[in-house]
Amino acid sequence: MGVRLLPRNGSCERKTKETTISASIDLDGVGKTSISTGMPFFDHMLELMFRHALVDIELKASGDLQVDSHHTVEDTGLVIGTALEEALGDKKGITRFGAALVPMDECLAEVAMDISGRPHLSYTVEVEPEPLGNFEPALAREFFQALSNEAGITLHIELRRGNGVHHSLEAVFKAVGRALKQAVSLDLRVKEIPSTKGKI
Repeated sequence: MGVRLLPRNGSCERKTKETTISASIDLDGVGKTSISTGMPFFDHMLELMFRHALVDIELKASGDLQVDSHHTVEDTGLVIGTALEEALGDKKGITRFGAALVPMDECLAEVAMDISGRPHLSYTVEVEPEPLGNFEPALAREFFQALSNEAGITLHIELRRGNGVHHSLEAVFKAVGRALKQAVSLDLRVKEIPSTKGKI
């Protein structure tokens, strides 16, 4: 039986004049989370995402929220993406592709993901611009764009049906988590990088 001995952990720290953020993740965890960004709704969405991905994460972020939430949300995506890229290592044996169709009551979100080394985000999510505490719904796109860019992920996100900002975004973040769980999982039949090019 093929048993992977090396831990798949990644971490990143980023400090600018606008934000200070640190994150550490374990791809082979159980979905244990410790998250603090100063934005309770964003914390909740990230907790859902990583719980469904079965990825452990410790994240602490502070930023100029008195200006707006944009810097903190975007930089959080950059830091998580960098930690994810490190944790994936040489990418040998990963499933690589992941997809999920997730309902949240009246809402339905679909996500397809490819750990391709080619950052791309297709984001078709229409929700009302209703603030959720100090988190603006449009910032979700900025988070996923930053995550995709740093982790080298092709990411397609579509809200098929939505009714209310909270449930709509909850379906989206859960679907990303479920797709991530599948994409980073190890396939014991795959011994090399899952690409005919020999590189991702």
